Amino acid sequence: MTIELNHTIVHTHDQDASAAFLASILGVEVGGRTGPFVPISLTNGVTLDYMHVDGPVTSQHYAFLVDDTTFDAAFARITASGITYWADPGHREPGRLNSMHGGRGCYFLDPDGHNMELLTRA
Repeated sequence: MTIELNHTIVHTHDQDASAAFLASILGVEVGGRTGPFVPISLTNGVTLDYMHVDGPVTSQHYAFLVDDTTFDAAFARITASGITYWADPGHREPGRLNSMHGGRGCYFLDPDGHNMELLTRA
């Protein structure tokens, strides 16, 4: 059997709002609630399962490899929404894209402070 990442749990204070936020950026649908989770399924079969927590949320990093067309659409939604974005994971280069590996990329925060990344080349 090969090994594939199937899903990951994303801790959040408002799972519906956080799932809707990322789904709107990526241009995907939020799935129906499954037990304690609100899922977003990606085209490679990985699911982000948003789960409510009462305590502090520790910031995590989630990177999404997308094609150029998807990047353009997602980045347009980021800028139209006035979301702050950075060229680097340390957030020292605001309002810029990076060109790592000959592609384009940016970082932005979700409502719980998770560091989201869009990149066109890995």
